[in-house]
Amino acid sequence: MCGIVAYIGQQQATPIIIKGLKRLEYRGYDSTGISLFNGSELHTIKTMGKVSDLVAKFESLPPIAAQIGIGHTRWATHGVPNDVNAHPQKSNTGDLVVVHNGIIENYASLKEELIHRGYTFSSDTDTEVLINLIEDVQKKEKVKLGKAVQIALSQVIGAYAIVVFDRKKPNELIAARLGSPLAIGVGTDEFFVASDATPFLEYTKNVIYLEEEHLAIIRSDRDVSIRKITNDKVIKPYVEELQMSLENIQKGGYDYFMLKEIFEQPQAIRDTLRGRLLSDEGVINLSSLREHENKFLKAKRIIIVACGTSWHAGLVAEYLLEKFTRTPVEVEYASEFRYRDPIIFPDDIIIAISQSGETADTLAAINIAKERGAFVFGICNVVGSSISRLTDTGCYTHAGPEIGVASTKAFTTQITVLSLLALHLGMVKGTLSRSEYQHHLLELESLPVKVTQILEQESLIKDVAATFREASNCIYLGRGYNFPVALEGALKLKEISYIHAEGYPAAEMKHGPIALIDEQMPVVVIATKKGHYDKVVSNIQEIKSRKGRIIAVVSEGDIRVKELSDHCIEIPESLECFTPILATIPLQLLSYYIAVQRGCNVDQPRNLAKSVTVE
Repeated sequence: MCGIVAYIGQQQATPIIIKGLKRLEYRGYDSTGISLFNGSELHTIKTMGKVSDLVAKFESLPPIAAQIGIGHTRWATHGVPNDVNAHPQKSNTGDLVVVHNGIIENYASLKEELIHRGYTFSSDTDTEVLINLIEDVQKKEKVKLGKAVQIALSQVIGAYAIVVFDRKKPNELIAARLGSPLAIGVGTDEFFVASDATPFLEYTKNVIYLEEEHLAIIRSDRDVSIRKITNDKVIKPYVEELQMSLENIQKGGYDYFMLKEIFEQPQAIRDTLRGRLLSDEGVINLSSLREHENKFLKAKRIIIVACGTSWHAGLVAEYLLEKFTRTPVEVEYASEFRYRDPIIFPDDIIIAISQSGETADTLAAINIAKERGAFVFGICNVVGSSISRLTDTGCYTHAGPEIGVASTKAFTTQITVLSLLALHLGMVKGTLSRSEYQHHLLELESLPVKVTQILEQESLIKDVAATFREASNCIYLGRGYNFPVALEGALKLKEISYIHAEGYPAAEMKHGPIALIDEQMPVVVIATKKGHYDKVVSNIQEIKSRKGRIIAVVSEGDIRVKELSDHCIEIPESLECFTPILATIPLQLLSYYIAVQRGCNVDQPRNLAKSVTVE
């Protein structure tokens, strides 16, 4: 949830950390802070609000020359957003300071014990408990900082990514993680630590992704030393080369990252298909699937676990996999799956989907599945993420960095990967004919061009948005493959415009939601010609007879629905199974422009963060 940045080296730390925090605001933005050590004094500046508020505070202070520092942008868990609860948090002596992403579940009992020992607390955070626990261990055990952190973390229950600094050890940072990501950028006589690699892209291409339960001792005058927290085993660092570019994480002239990422979808889908879809040869080349094909072919059931937008992609995959492979599929919220003692058999296949690869509930679901002997296939976007390392195999979506909190290209590229998976398995199993298979490959290959055609209707969709920006509620309807699109469209509107919206299967409207229909209620209907078109037309007529206002997403050239609708957005003809990729594009733009016209910050919607790395 929160964003961590730290620097140690020969450069001035302040601009590096501030710039890094700006890049990590998608992880949380209700308070922020920074601690800098200038060789004699430890300066900590914190504020409620965004990084821009922190910068404003800095501008009122004398410059701080420091070559070591840690920073944080927060998504609040324990304690309301305010200056006191903002990170970094200090120990009672003021010698130790920490930034922390995660939740310490047993913080209350630890805090009570520390109070008995004479410690006092000024914040409501679990993080202040952790830094005082580390200091207490230091005093009692008379050990170095790295060992004190290691001992303290062995007493902690929960998830964390932390960076700790001790003013008595001015050339050292300690970093550790369990359940929350941390990356270490390796430069020449300098190191960077961050929740992801974006804060240090322009400084180094060399990165160490800290593994679960690993602790790193970082000094600018030597190599990074890594050990296992639980058993003190020394680990040889694995340095990777970053493939990301600075251009990928900049707005490129767009007002918001979300709009940029909506318009990146044609290329993102091409990148997802590249090297995997060989339509001329009639081949889908997924090496990770090919190596484990027999497990899929023998599976009696596939279970998909995911959260949020990824769960909606999983619902589309249920239609795809059952249609093409005739294998039963269940789609589970990872947050429910992990707690309900699920029945899992060794011949089950678990498909785990996550944009970040760090979603806490999805990671927990993976661990349960592996403990019970199931084979786990991961689909994520971030190279080197926890899901990519924990699963048996899987596929990257290759969508590129997604900075906007509301997922857009993550959704369409996840469906693209799942389409490849379903088509390949259907062909191998013989449940999909060669001619159908080839036809689907050609259509899949054409999707980037068709998405581009939809994006050319931006101005039309912007005008439609202006009509509905004052709405307080909205219903989304779809059938078959487009029911998950209705759910996703409603989620996007809720996330970024704060308009209450719900998605339903169109046939369920008569089982309750129709009571809400009046002349004030916008109803968005995905009414493409494929699938249950006549049934959807009937649903629209029922809405119109109750004076509902219809925004319809229709197939190009549609006449029947257009006559019934107040507003129509056309998408190109496609096979039914691929309409979710096309139909979701206008809904993304509609949500975006409604939110912008309502004055909302679409990249940083209130109370949300990009990666849900805590429960």
